Amino acid sequence: MTSSPQTAPTLDNIFLAAERLRGIINHTPIFYNAHLSEQYQANIYLKREDLQTVRSYKIRGAYNKMASLSAEELASGVVCASAGNHAQGVAYACRKMEVKGAIFMPTTTPAQKVKQVRLFGQEWIEIHLVGDTYDDAYHASMEYRDSTHAIFVHPFDDLQVIEGQGTVGLEIFKDADFKIDYLLMAIGGGGLASGISTVFKQLSPKTHLIGVEPEGSPTMQKSIAEGHVVTLDHIDKFVDGAAVRRAGDITFEICSKSLNKILLVPEGKVCSSILQLYNEEAIVAEPAGALTVAALDLIKDEIKGKNVVALISGGNNDITRTEEIKERSLLYEGLKHYFIIRFPQRSGAFREFLNVLGPNDDIARFEYVKKTNREQGPALVGIELKNREDFVPLIERMNDNRIVYEYLNDQPDLFQFMV
Repeated sequence: MTSSPQTAPTLDNIFLAAERLRGIINHTPIFYNAHLSEQYQANIYLKREDLQTVRSYKIRGAYNKMASLSAEELASGVVCASAGNHAQGVAYACRKMEVKGAIFMPTTTPAQKVKQVRLFGQEWIEIHLVGDTYDDAYHASMEYRDSTHAIFVHPFDDLQVIEGQGTVGLEIFKDADFKIDYLLMAIGGGGLASGISTVFKQLSPKTHLIGVEPEGSPTMQKSIAEGHVVTLDHIDKFVDGAAVRRAGDITFEICSKSLNKILLVPEGKVCSSILQLYNEEAIVAEPAGALTVAALDLIKDEIKGKNVVALISGGNNDITRTEEIKERSLLYEGLKHYFIIRFPQRSGAFREFLNVLGPNDDIARFEYVKKTNREQGPALVGIELKNREDFVPLIERMNDNRIVYEYLNDQPDLFQFMV
């Protein structure tokens, strides 16, 4: 009698994955966080996957998938498509297992990430930079798979990958010497949430399992709301580790049954949390890694007095993004505002405008070109405030002094074009 094929991850297989990963990955710690605990009047613990071997949990699923393959299957090599952590995980696994790997990445991938992938994989991998988007790289990887018979290592919609990610849940459950009331985890394609929820639904069924997605990429939430996997037409790619247009088929089935809720966090709020973690805790979190901390605000009344574990899923943050992170945070916090101001074309007009500013208001950007129009010359002006409450008085003073302006922050299309 033949056994039916496996259709869902199992706890037994997650324990088996943990054995495969022994000596390969770091058993990452859970730390009690005093600042966040005081802020939310709860016991907040951080599971630090940013301290993982490749600075994210992705090595777990990639290695477990490859370790489950036969020698004959591995002889043809493996292939993946990724612009981030999954590529690094596959590359590291290729070097450890001495398996040839082909990694397809968009040509727009930052040089730092390409360098990291090459560093982890060394001579065991070849990197192919193809197209401008992940979809371009994915299609190229499929063509490579079909022509070479290499095994495709999916970033999330694969049983062995999910079971590898589930080992994060095993570590949390084993290491927590307290009852976990809430467990927050980021969702991109859903592999991590599927693996962890498989563990907790059996070992700690009363724990509230909370998935967190970026507001600009609500892939799993929309799929669950509509009852089937949906493909989003447009997404905000800023939280790159969790921004996917389509969740997995396997992961959708698991998450739709296992998660208590999914929270959507604005990208600007994520940026504020990245800066908070860095400034207060010396934790370098990538945008997807900070999702769970950013989400605590959304359930602050619910978690008071509770034991909460927030998973920091990765720390591969490109330093070149620092200015964008600061900008998005200031905009979200209501501390930076952009205007098109039409200055009269006469001497002294700019000095009059400076008198409108408050004592703590700062001009952070000023772009002006004198026009042939003799009456008015428009300028793009960015004003940074010390307190968000200073905005209304600023607008009142501008109106009282008959400053001719157009506010840009609430006009997404014009704002994106100008700023």
